[in-house]
Amino acid sequence: MTEIRSDDEAELRDLRERIEALRRKRGFLLPHHGAMALGAPDLQDAYFRMYAALTQTDRHLSAFERETVWLAVLIAAKEAIGTHHVELFFAAGGTQAQARQITRLSAFAMGSQAYAFMDSHWSGPFPELAGNEAYSAAFDALLDEKLLPGGLCHLAMAALHATLGRPWGLAAHIEAIYRRGVAEDALVEALSLIMWPVGVNHFLDACGVWTDLMASGRVTPSPRYRIWAETPRQGGHSFETS
Repeated sequence: MTEIRSDDEAELRDLRERIEALRRKRGFLLPHHGAMALGAPDLQDAYFRMYAALTQTDRHLSAFERETVWLAVLIAAKEAIGTHHVELFFAAGGTQAQARQITRLSAFAMGSQAYAFMDSHWSGPFPELAGNEAYSAAFDALLDEKLLPGGLCHLAMAALHATLGRPWGLAAHIEAIYRRGVAEDALVEALSLIMWPVGVNHFLDACGVWTDLMASGRVTPSPRYRIWAETPRQGGHSFETS
């Protein structure tokens, strides 16, 4: 720990300008921006580079598709501060009707724990609720392809379940994504968005669910993704006990 010292006027002016430059560039300032600007400027620079790479770089999803996934992620994370994604959703052509639909689907997906419970505990007396087929069929019945493509909805809900750390629901939507022939690269991008609001460990866990589905044969990866699926020792360090 370093001692508190008196800063000279030039340094104070530089710090004030760094913070104001952030405000001018982004149009707003959040509390952690100022904290990093003062105490960890190198971290702040890396932070904004990651933010740009994660949320502003065009890869496999269109701007509209990306912002639709973001809506589901922010609903799941209860990220009310993410209002800039609301602006980006509308700027990308999103409508009130589409927002209502993604909210409706999110509400249903967030209630999927009822299906997961029946599958895990009471599938004997209720065989039609074994597995995730009943949930997937009920979800698909809510889709309105005229408003939002079904594949995009499944990508958004996969990201929603990953945000919440719910492997059962995530697996259901990954299986649906493969059935519909949605690009695996698009799934990577959709899942990666959750790193911002809930951290890299949730993304790690989601990718673990995906690799388990490939390993078990519940989904069949493309040749490119089979390379990843067949890579051994993806569980981190193991510790042997005597």
